[in-house]
Amino acid sequence: MNPAVEREPAREVVELRVPSTAEWVALIRLATAAVANRLKFSIEDIEDVKLAVAEACTAVIQHESHGEFIEVTCEVGADALHLRVHDAGRHVPRAETDRTMDYDEARVAGLGVFLIRTLMDEVTYDVHPELGTDLRMVKRLPGHPG
Repeated sequence: MNPAVEREPAREVVELRVPSTAEWVALIRLATAAVANRLKFSIEDIEDVKLAVAEACTAVIQHESHGEFIEVTCEVGADALHLRVHDAGRHVPRAETDRTMDYDEARVAGLGVFLIRTLMDEVTYDVHPELGTDLRMVKRLPGHPG
């Protein structure tokens, strides 16, 4: 017989795909708050999550090469909320004259990455010229270190 396989608890996943316009950011904030509430975050932590996801979405919308849709994925883990904000818009590299920051860092900095990093426990991103921007954030429950 096969030995018992230890499995991780199943994660609950909520996916939103909304038009890349400012009118839909409020829906994303509300949905994200509802998911965060399932983990019993404090009101302050829920507000942090809402602000971080709204900042990411708003900046994507303001970027001139954003895609038609923003995809937001909320994944509920046992001790953390995992968020992914994806924009499939293509971008053209900035002129070689502005070299104060790496282009990818500058693009994500436009997403308010410094604010997002302050509000969330983990933030990673990938900017791909063909596939768009993928920003991942994690907010852990208090008492659950990374």
